[in-house]
Order: sequence, then structure tokens, then C-alpha cells
Amino acid sequence: MSPDLPAPGTEIPIRTLPNLRDLGGYLTSAGSKVKRGQLYRSVLLGRLSDDDLAKVRELGLKTVFDFRTAAEFEASPDREVGARMINLDVLADRTGEGPASLLAKMDDPDAVKAALTEGRGAELMRTAYRELIDLPSARRAYGTFFTELAGGDPMPALFHCTTGKDRTGWASAVTLLFLGVDEEDVYREYLLTNAQLLPALKPILTHIEEAGIEFDLLRPVIGVDRSYLETAIGLMKEQYQSIDGYMTKGLGLDDRTLEALRDRLTES
Repeated sequence: MSPDLPAPGTEIPIRTLPNLRDLGGYLTSAGSKVKRGQLYRSVLLGRLSDDDLAKVRELGLKTVFDFRTAAEFEASPDREVGARMINLDVLADRTGEGPASLLAKMDDPDAVKAALTEGRGAELMRTAYRELIDLPSARRAYGTFFTELAGGDPMPALFHCTTGKDRTGWASAVTLLFLGVDEEDVYREYLLTNAQLLPALKPILTHIEEAGIEFDLLRPVIGVDRSYLETAIGLMKEQYQSIDGYMTKGLGLDDRTLEALRDRLTES
């Protein structure tokens, strides 16, 4: 790695856009590298300050992919960053409550405690990660995401959900696995969220603790854990045997699209 280039996964320091990083720089099994400056991940863009909005525009984004539900978007629409905005509701077909629904109930500490005690928080998250594979809306959303990246002139692009950790984390993991990045590097990239997101949530967490909800109880749903991504990767392999099988049979992508993705996102 050039001494002038940051290590892969290095946080891009924009105060009101935590968990922002470039997906580029990782080595692949074919001996190439994932291109830098083409694909970014982050939290929602609805809380950008004016100064930070200008910094994001300096990335030269052409496309922003938003994996949130309609309700999430209405509650905090993205700020305009000079890019085409594409909404892809990963969870449109969810029928039960997920982690986001639980976090919306922070004004009822007793309900939150009951939902998260005895390891229920971690199991709630693992269920949510199984939905990223099983929900038809998830397969449609991720299929469209990769189809858009492969066609036209979409990059540089940024993708996000609300906190940029689960729906966004799966999109990042799939992208890197498909490009041939070592699985352990994919896990390391995923877990960077704990260091890059949780400090930004400190004011919120302080308020929640003052309401009587301990941080350790919340940690499973506000952070990420290797077991969550292991759940999704394991189910993906069980159903589709490989990442290529998931891309073709699960997401409906053809060989031309897959070839275009590799060409656009890797370099010698």
C-alpha cells in the first residue's frame, strides 16, 4: 500500500456523517484491488450540517442509494448532495417488528428491557440478518442496487440505511465477497462500524441511560457483532452455495452484469 493512501476502511472524518468510509483498497483473490473513490457507505444524510454537506459534495457523488423504509425516509429525508437519489426499501416485505421498531420505543424503558433481556437482543438481530437473505423485498432491493452499479454512469456512489450498519453492512459484505476479498477482511470491514458509529451515538446513549436503560442491554441492537454477519453469510451459502450463486439465483443478476461489476470496481 502506498504511504500516501489510508488503510482500507479508514473513516472519512465528517462529524455529522459518522460511519463514512470508502469500500476501496482491499486486495482480491485474483490479485487485483477494489477501486478507491468509487463506492462509499455511511449513515443517513438527513442530519448533515451545512458545512458537512459541502464536504460530502466534494466526493463528487453521482448516485445515492437509500435502503430505508418509506417511514424512515419521511422522518428524516436525505439532504440534497448533487446526486441522483434511489430508494430501495430492503424491508418492505417485513411483517413483524425489527430492531428499528424497538429503538423507536425508547420512551418505554420497561418494554425495551423486556425485549432485550436474556440474550433476546442478539437473537433479534440474527433474525433481522436472516431476513436480509429471505425477504423478497431484500432480494429485489439488492438486485436493483447491483444492476444500477453495473449500468450507465452511476459512480462515485454512496449507499446507506439509517445507522449504516445492517442493511448497509450486508450490501458492503456482498460487494466485497463478490469481488473476491478474503472473508476475514470482510468481517473486519463490517466490524469497523463499532468504532466509527458508536462514539457518535454517545449523546443519545447518555440520554437513554438516564432513562434507566443500560448500555450493555442496548449494545446488541445499536452495534454490530460478528455472529450477525455470520448468520447472513451462513444462510446465503446454505441456500445458494456461494456468493456467485446468491448474485445469480438470489438477486437475479446475469453474467454481463456481474462482469461489469468486476470491471468497474476492481483494478490491477
